[in-house]
Amino acid sequence: MIMEAHKVFGREDRIFCPKWLKVSFSPISLFFGCEAACFPCMTADSKAETFTLWMKSLIMQGNGLTVFNGNGRIVFRIDNYDEKSSREVFLMDLRGKLLFTLRRKSIWFECDWEGFKEDGDVNREERKPFFRVKKVLRFFSKKLSCDVIFCGDESQESLCYRFEGLWGKTTFRILDSRGGLVAEAKRKQSTLGIQLGEDVLSLVLVQTNLDHSLLMALVTVYLLIQHRI
Repeated sequence: MIMEAHKVFGREDRIFCPKWLKVSFSPISLFFGCEAACFPCMTADSKAETFTLWMKSLIMQGNGLTVFNGNGRIVFRIDNYDEKSSREVFLMDLRGKLLFTLRRKSIWFECDWEGFKEDGDVNREERKPFFRVKKVLRFFSKKLSCDVIFCGDESQESLCYRFEGLWGKTTFRILDSRGGLVAEAKRKQSTLGIQLGEDVLSLVLVQTNLDHSLLMALVTVYLLIQHRI
């Protein structure tokens, strides 16, 4: 494991890489460099687009999520530092550009999430949610289902996706409004066929032409509901 101390967002943090990457590189280049490392143990299937979800922050002692594409390059990240299951989470790209702000909204015993797509031309206090994620209540059931509702320009809402999984388990499926499979997350396996821990997933995108940043915002909400990040 390689560790280095650097100034990140005005504070000093230790940035590290997981042992399962098995390569030597400078971790800080993944955050701010022009080049990204390619990791041989994370080769995607050429027939389907695949992302690797690592439910850790590259910042030492930090909580969050790091997302790699099929070439092993970091494309999305979340850094929550010492706080887990935060009420407000920020999805960023490699260079730290803010893409989505995710906020937990509690009403009585229900707890839903709202996603705000970041646009520099919109007043942050006046903007409306881009999507909402609502849990489907099933008492005394191990199944966890979440509906994704997109908010229209004229307060119109439409059900677009549904997450299906089990409480306490990281694997899940994403279905569209017709029940078709959009993406599926499973435990990551190395090139040697060794299954990694539950905090490392392979997310296979079955459907094409998806907004990857939106998809990762939705996946982040689901993992927050599962108290995984």
